[in-house]
Amino acid sequence: MAHNIRTYLAMLLLACSTMMHAQQLSDQARIILVSCTPGDELYTRYGHTAIRVCDPQNDLDIVFNYGIFSFYTEHFYWKFVRGETWYELGATEGKWFMLDYGEEGRPVYEQELNLTAEQRDNIWHALVENYKPENREYLYNFVFDNCATRPYLLIKNALGDTIRSTYSGYTGQTYRCFLRHYTGAHSWYNAGINLLFGPKADQPMTSEQRLFLPEELMRYLDEAKLSDGTPLVSKSNCAPFQIEPTPWYATWELGLVLYFLLVLSITLLDRKLGRWCPAIDILAAIPYCLLLLIVCFLTFFSCHPLVGFGWRLLIIPITHACARIVYFIR
Repeated sequence: MAHNIRTYLAMLLLACSTMMHAQQLSDQARIILVSCTPGDELYTRYGHTAIRVCDPQNDLDIVFNYGIFSFYTEHFYWKFVRGETWYELGATEGKWFMLDYGEEGRPVYEQELNLTAEQRDNIWHALVENYKPENREYLYNFVFDNCATRPYLLIKNALGDTIRSTYSGYTGQTYRCFLRHYTGAHSWYNAGINLLFGPKADQPMTSEQRLFLPEELMRYLDEAKLSDGTPLVSKSNCAPFQIEPTPWYATWELGLVLYFLLVLSITLLDRKLGRWCPAIDILAAIPYCLLLLIVCFLTFFSCHPLVGFGWRLLIIPITHACARIVYFIR
């Protein structure tokens, strides 16, 4: 969900100094939800969300982004594994934000929100307050507190309980099925997620729970209306996110078949030679035991909400056992 920060940090001081000169928005101000399409890296596969504040009269064009993190944070990888990664709210000039995504070939969609002057000011002042150094950081959670949930809560708090949307999306689907759409059902990314996620990932989502992903939030707001029937989005250029399919030669199913054939070939050779060579069993057991230790650690000693032991962890040993049992068939 976090985006490349190479241009953001350079603009923080500029954005901060600009905000200090614009404590009140003018009548020309616009609040825009920005939705960025997925990238190639795993942490960008789900897209990204930000809020853009444009006010020509005050010479403002700032994108507020809750997806800033740094690989150079002390003990970053250890904290990431434990689910204790601290993200922060960044701010950068709108044109630089758009240019950065354009260079990566990732389309960016905008939805101008139909807000009153008071509602715009409420969102603006909430963003300025959140951008203060003492408020900027927050404990990131992939499902419950991320770059999409925070903008949604800002909008919801400004409008109250007046938002009604006809978009049903993935309501009633499980987290596992939902995420499969973005990682690719046949990709190794999805295989890894299935091995790490436990029964909690198979719980059905409510209408609001699914809005932790940028595309769902974008499409939800695009069909949203206020209590008086007024569309929440006055201008929009949205389109469904395009997810590249996994080529057949890179699917996890093919990898599993090749692994089965490898173990089967060794088993048939053992049978022909009248021996039992345990090397393949030991070599397979080592990474599998490491996987179980990782799942155990993440289940009991991390903050990841969906990780746990599930039946999918049995796929690897069952595949191995099916290939080895041929030795005893006469």
